[in-house]
Amino acid sequence: MGLFSKSPSKNPKDQVNEWCSKIRKEGYVLDRQIRTIQREEEKVKRSMKDAAKRGDKDVCRVLAREVVQARRTIGRIYTSKAHLNSVQSQMKGQLATLRVAGSLQQSTEVMKAMQELVKLPEISKTMQELSREMCKAGIMEEMLEDTLDTMEPEEMEEEVQAEVDKVLFEITAGQLGEAPEMVKDALPTPAGATALGPEEEEEPPEEDMEEMRTRLEALRS
Repeated sequence: MGLFSKSPSKNPKDQVNEWCSKIRKEGYVLDRQIRTIQREEEKVKRSMKDAAKRGDKDVCRVLAREVVQARRTIGRIYTSKAHLNSVQSQMKGQLATLRVAGSLQQSTEVMKAMQELVKLPEISKTMQELSREMCKAGIMEEMLEDTLDTMEPEEMEEEVQAEVDKVLFEITAGQLGEAPEMVKDALPTPAGATALGPEEEEEPPEEDMEEMRTRLEALRS
């Protein structure tokens, strides 16, 4: 083969199997990342309990924010694992299609999943490489630039602060933070009205009572 010669294209079946292998390996990477974050979270929680005993509220709030970020990261990684599983499942479907049609088919499901996977720093590089290979194989189109989250920074900060309060309440056993809102069983009372107890229910006006008695008498006759 010459220096500038192109390497022969891979057999589609071998290509798909190679992709599946890479996807499985990235799944293991994410599993390790989750375990690492969870271990760090436990350390932070212990530090927060110690700070709460000392009455150091500022330290507790800083540590609670770290717990919130850790949990958000873990949630994002679990979502990415679901996307990886989706891509792997689609690849198995491609092998079945390959036996019938003789070629790989374009998949919008794979493209959507890959668009999300390239955003995850832990596996972004591998996912970008896989995306380029899948584009060449015709499974997906070239992806556009990633769009930023539509949520405003103020809204995100409010959401984080609410989670911080819940974490403080949870880990300090109610010493700090706020309890999650309880679901109310009772229906809301209409504006301008007051809730009535069993013995305080409004009685119908005397005129209405007299009219009801007249109707009853007419029905009996």
